[in-house]
Amino acid sequence: MSMNPAFQLARDPFGKLILSSADGTCHEAVVPVRSFPITAPEQGISILSSDGHELAWIPRLESLSGETRMLIEQELASREFMPEIQRILEISSFATPSTWTVETNRGVTSFILKGEEDIRRLTSPALLIADSHGIQFLIRDRFSMDIHSRRILDRFL
Repeated sequence: MSMNPAFQLARDPFGKLILSSADGTCHEAVVPVRSFPITAPEQGISILSSDGHELAWIPRLESLSGETRMLIEQELASREFMPEIQRILEISSFATPSTWTVETNRGVTSFILKGEEDIRRLTSPALLIADSHGIQFLIRDRFSMDIHSRRILDRFL
């Protein structure tokens, strides 16, 4: 079921999102943000003004019309980059900092893990690993990984 919210979205000539509210107020350079990007990515989307104030709340992305939903999905995709680790191929050392070579849903890559505190436990069995450049890597289910990968993770957890 698709409904039209009390706002409309469009892009300005520079590609930034503009929100027009029901009362005709226009807000430039708005940003959609997921409330629960890992556990419920299709629910709880907030549209924020350029100064961080919430302008609109979208309980479920699927409730939006095609055009509005497409604009939000495009904007989220351009802002969110969180490769998902499928396997840990090798690590340079069990001491940190260490270089990890991993297979992700976007291909094989290497990153530097500065310290064990950069591996965060999320709602079990998920983990979030931040590399030395601040890129977040997601492990959705550490228990479903191959035994080699699980053994490496166990040494750091």
